[in-house]
Amino acid sequence: MKEQSGKMVLLGSAPIAKALLAMGVPTMIGMMINALYNLVDAYFVGGLGTSQMGAISVAFPLSQVVVGLGLLFGSGAASYISRLLGLGKKEQANQVASTALYGSLLVGGVVILGVLIFLTPLLKMLGATPSILPYALSYTRIYILASIFNVFNVTMNSIVTSEGAAKTTMLALLAGAICNIILDPILIYTFNMGVAGAALATAIAQVLSTGIYLRYISSKKSVFHFRMKDCHFSKEILSEILKIGIPTLVFQVLTSLSISLINLQARGYGDSVIAGMGAVTRVTSLGSLMVFGFIKGFQPLAGYSYGARKFERLQAAIRLSVIWSTVFCGLFGLLLVLFPTEIISQFTRGDAELIRTGQTALQASGLTFTLFGFYTVYSSLFLALGKAKEGFFLGACRQGVCFVPVVFLLPIFWPLKGILYAQPIADLLSVAITVLMALRLQKELSEKQQQTLAVVSESPDSL
Repeated sequence: MKEQSGKMVLLGSAPIAKALLAMGVPTMIGMMINALYNLVDAYFVGGLGTSQMGAISVAFPLSQVVVGLGLLFGSGAASYISRLLGLGKKEQANQVASTALYGSLLVGGVVILGVLIFLTPLLKMLGATPSILPYALSYTRIYILASIFNVFNVTMNSIVTSEGAAKTTMLALLAGAICNIILDPILIYTFNMGVAGAALATAIAQVLSTGIYLRYISSKKSVFHFRMKDCHFSKEILSEILKIGIPTLVFQVLTSLSISLINLQARGYGDSVIAGMGAVTRVTSLGSLMVFGFIKGFQPLAGYSYGARKFERLQAAIRLSVIWSTVFCGLFGLLLVLFPTEIISQFTRGDAELIRTGQTALQASGLTFTLFGFYTVYSSLFLALGKAKEGFFLGACRQGVCFVPVVFLLPIFWPLKGILYAQPIADLLSVAITVLMALRLQKELSEKQQQTLAVVSESPDSL
């Protein structure tokens, strides 16, 4: 009980910097480790050959969709839970948590079965060439089958973070990552399993993370009980989960779509270009997942403050999050600009075309990555405040609204480089839209803050 009370203090009254560090940094570290083991996968698979590296690049969009299923329920529930806790409605928050967890497992199981049935045509649609397809099938069959654990983990990640227990999330991600990093070389090379070994290592790591979350639940440290009898698939709960969860799922689907479109556009240039762009995606995802991890700590703080009508606290959290995330993105982007060749060459045994492709795309991505923090803070903020339409649109900008036209039109005038520069140009367009929407939101929050202050001054007991 004392631990649960401490979580509420962290959300409601702890200094902003302390709350953001306590909730954001553990999740950020966990996401960083998670991204690192994706890079380690690519590093060891890259040693097998270009087609094998291309295989995990083609399979990557499917993994993003699976993650999206967990986020559909987890992020949707987390936003609602934070606001309910801010209002003091703990029992209703518990019902939301249980409904989200069991709902994600049900939907996840159905989708995973469908993917396995139609796996070959799906991989071809995602850009697999005849030389890549056998390796992609070998890798993806194992990975997708074990993804039900990933759905559980991603859902729990969001829910546990929403109650202020970010350290548990970090531990679960860290343990899985270390397990995967150790098993990768053993299964890929020592046991001669190739790309299937990489998939099996990831599957075992996911099971380990699931075990840590189950232990957390059974220890009764959580604010929530996660019991079947607490599931309430009511219109109110489902609508609140889905109005935030669907935009988050769409964001993941658009991420998969953007990677698939790059693979399809690059297919005419050969396996080396597909593999090179896959390496770039995994490197940039290291930075983007770290930002997402930090923002996962910011979201419950924002949602709780908004629900409790603590607008001054909310504004302070927004300002500090924008500053910190922008500084980080600037430093990360600088590394990509200064050392692109050294980074990309780690994912091949000397394929010159892969290195040339990756170097150009990585430098271009580094130049615009500085803006990613600002975009992510506000796209996440709209969802944390329950503003589903705005969050949906802004979340869809970077990988959809802006990216899709660019990736189709730019290569017409600028063939290969149009493919390589598509994402950075889409990033610039997305940030321009974010600025306009952020100004409107800030005006609205300032007005609500003034209204709240007026009510308090008239009747101090009204709140």
